Amino acid sequence: MNKVSFISLILGFASLTTACKSGIKSQKTIVSPTTKTLLDTRYKMLLDYPVDSLSMPRSMNVKTNEIHKVPSRDWTSGFFAGNLWQLYRLTGDSKYKEQAQKWTAFSKKESVNRNSHDVGFKVYCSFGEALKVENKKEYADVIIKGAETLCTRFDPKVGSIRSWDFNKEIWDFPVIIDNMMNLELLFEASKLSGNPKYREVAIQHANTTLKNQFREDNSCYHVIDYDPKTGNVRKKTTLQGYNDDSVWARGQGWAVYGFTMSYRYTKDPTYLKQAEATAKFFMSNKNLPEDGIPYWDFKDPSIPNAARDVSAAMVMASGLYELYGYTKNKSYLAFADKLMTSVQSDKYILNANIKAPFLLDHSTGNWPKHDEIDEPIIYADYYFLEALLRKK
Repeated sequence: MNKVSFISLILGFASLTTACKSGIKSQKTIVSPTTKTLLDTRYKMLLDYPVDSLSMPRSMNVKTNEIHKVPSRDWTSGFFAGNLWQLYRLTGDSKYKEQAQKWTAFSKKESVNRNSHDVGFKVYCSFGEALKVENKKEYADVIIKGAETLCTRFDPKVGSIRSWDFNKEIWDFPVIIDNMMNLELLFEASKLSGNPKYREVAIQHANTTLKNQFREDNSCYHVIDYDPKTGNVRKKTTLQGYNDDSVWARGQGWAVYGFTMSYRYTKDPTYLKQAEATAKFFMSNKNLPEDGIPYWDFKDPSIPNAARDVSAAMVMASGLYELYGYTKNKSYLAFADKLMTSVQSDKYILNANIKAPFLLDHSTGNWPKHDEIDEPIIYADYYFLEALLRKK
């Protein structure tokens, strides 16, 4: 048995031994040998994808076999390099490391791109993963430069990092829940540089999000628009959810993951409390399918015929593994295991006959724009691999 198969075998076991309030029953499941073989096949396809700075894989239309490719400025551009770094850590196969080094280099220029709030996604998911494998100063320098760039989008009056620059006729100062994920870049940059500024900006942003982004039931809004002159909230809305009052599934994942991660760096108990509250909202939602893989929005009126979102499930699984580490609440571990068991099946793993650098199918990118619906999307793979590492 090669090392990839061995890792798949070990990580495929999901022991769900504790009943929890979310309704997960005690059980023990094993990923089939067929599934492990399918995963091994898909892992190796990442090595076959040709290196090209303008062809970073983002998603795929499985009906036409057309791969959606993006340049480094796209918010998803760092994930493919990150996937290769994580596969190297899982398998020990130097081929993944060699390819990861090539793809990571393409994200370097994004560390000085002030036109995007997603410097964290682009830089930390590539260079941050690289730094976990190779402790090189050049990697650390890119992370620090990226943090400095991200801080230029911070407004002290609002207390947040500005998200998008488009639709200025609609929003004055939009802040999206996704932005919590970019804070890891800032926290790490403070550790690497000794400069407290990046950490302080991250904390202020997290505190403002904590104050304004959540509903009474602990679900979160996608977008909060602020008045930059006063710092007051103008409106609470959405771009990617079904409507302003709906519950966009991936947004809930960003919230749980983001506040758990912020607790890692600060040990602020209010962050942990919010992560737990939103996790419980997600886990116990009446519209959650039996296998745990959510519909793209919990309030889509077409449920149960709505599209699923594997990427939301994988963000949640990875976040829950870390949350369990701090709380020892076995319901989080059991639910994460359930999600990982569900996706490690031929229902969700991309068919072996499809030649593409993706692992999982059935994610939803932007439903309101009818974009990337029920497709393989690169960040679902990233958080799946991260969850495997955290489970290990």
